Amino acid sequence: MNAAVLSLIALLIAIVLSITTQINVGLLAIALAWLIGVYAAGLRAEDVIVGFPSSLFLTLAGVTLLFSLAEANGTLAALAHRAVRRTGGNRYLLPLVFFLIAAVIASAGPGAIASVALIVPMAMVIGQRAGLSPFLIAVMVAMGANSGNLSPVSAVGVVANAKMAEAGVGGHEMKVWLWSLFAHVLVAGAAYLFLITRWRRPEIAPPHSAQPELLADAPLTTQQRLTSAILLAWIVAVVGFKLSIGLGAFAAASLLIVLRLADERAAFRLMPIGVILMVCGVSVLIALLEKTGGMDLFTSMLARLASPATLNGVIAFVTGLISTYSSTSGVVLPAFLPTVSDLVTKVGGGDPLAVALSINVGSSLVDVAPLSTLGALCVAAVSDHATARRLFKQLMIWGVSMAIVGALICQLLAGIVARA
Repeated sequence: MNAAVLSLIALLIAIVLSITTQINVGLLAIALAWLIGVYAAGLRAEDVIVGFPSSLFLTLAGVTLLFSLAEANGTLAALAHRAVRRTGGNRYLLPLVFFLIAAVIASAGPGAIASVALIVPMAMVIGQRAGLSPFLIAVMVAMGANSGNLSPVSAVGVVANAKMAEAGVGGHEMKVWLWSLFAHVLVAGAAYLFLITRWRRPEIAPPHSAQPELLADAPLTTQQRLTSAILLAWIVAVVGFKLSIGLGAFAAASLLIVLRLADERAAFRLMPIGVILMVCGVSVLIALLEKTGGMDLFTSMLARLASPATLNGVIAFVTGLISTYSSTSGVVLPAFLPTVSDLVTKVGGGDPLAVALSINVGSSLVDVAPLSTLGALCVAAVSDHATARRLFKQLMIWGVSMAIVGALICQLLAGIVARA
């Protein structure tokens, strides 16, 4: 069996294990890349190591460290509480505000997981007091967080844009973000309108305003004010002056540490090191696939599933199904985005940018499923066991259905967005 086939089998094993187990497949991917690269492909160990995305690693580490510092000193939670307070506990506005806060926090840099972890415990308590469905709260918070997850300064946005650049479709950072934002706003808006009308049914108790004490917030401390100012300066510098995202984040994080505005040890404990290793480890295996010719086999397999006319919808559906049970940023994006140009060639037509946009949206719309981190955080925030079980079932149905919804949206609109 040649190295190309072995490397492809290794990728498929990594995908299956990411779905069926709790193993960090990034670590396994590095080990498999070494064994296949050195002992089957005849490469030197140094040739395998070259596949490690050092630039991407530094960017992810810098961004996650910066926002872990802001989380450790309470800045992000304090800002979120203050935003909720501006609604005055209005029951009809609360789901929309939860969506907006999650989107803003995720877009600013921490990403969807950190955003949901910050917002959903508070949102579930306030929503329960206001008579809101836990399902509505979960959908609005998780979809809001995911809507900002592909911003140019978000860790997942960095992964998506880096992998798109590898495929020759880089330089579309704002389009990537706004397309994802639009798709999530569209779906979440439809869910909100449907679920909000159920309040009028007699079997559902009418909601009431959240109790004021749940919305109370203390003044920002000096540490939190300075942290907010440094975060804002970093965002402005990255977006407005094209500052290096990762290196700028390390500089901002260092400033927070030197000024003793946050505890670096607490921040290191909050950093998603496992996710970073997963992304980078799978990238090493993908690099080996390209060296051995396994990527050509992979794209040939995908090409058999679609025609030029259906490619956007099919790839969104396939990545959506896999992402329901697997990691979007750690497995799906690193595995599928580098294939887009070859995939279009093998299918015989299509727009590589539209295919990449379809992969991004198709894989992210399903992330509210309870087997994903976002959905699991939402279920864990519900204290009542029976309610949590019901929410698990609701989110599972929702997540799987989003694979179909994402495919339809991408089939209809991804090509238009790519040409805009």
